[in-house]
Amino acid sequence: MSVTGKLAELGLTIPARSSVGSYVGAVRTGDLVFVSGGGPLKSDGSFVTGKVGLGVSIDEAQEAAKLCALYCLASIQEELGDLDRISRVVKLLGFVNSAPGFVQQHVVMNGASDLLISLFGERGRHARSSVGMSELPMNIAVEVEMIVQVA
Repeated sequence: MSVTGKLAELGLTIPARSSVGSYVGAVRTGDLVFVSGGGPLKSDGSFVTGKVGLGVSIDEAQEAAKLCALYCLASIQEELGDLDRISRVVKLLGFVNSAPGFVQQHVVMNGASDLLISLFGERGRHARSSVGMSELPMNIAVEVEMIVQVA
């Protein structure tokens, strides 16, 4: 089944993408696509905001990480035209807007990782780093960067 078909089966859609600065959503070099950080854009156009561990629960943060992954896929789709051209998800880097003492950033990032594995199967398994941040742009709860290999 195509990635688009799997998204539909899961009741998910790729959001419209726009940059909030002087950069592009994705850059392709050779067979790799480097994706700019994507935020947790909700269907109403707002973002999931706040500190995880203080006002944002782990479940809400995992959902935010999933939304970030969808936003990254929007950048890839814009660059390639077709998500089925992704041959491998290589790396994720997740930033979690963390309250002091919050140490479960890796659990939060499972929201993004689990989505990618459900969409791409074994090609969706990736290397990953999860880091806590004291602040993120616009007070978003999570931001995710992605590197993918394409055919």
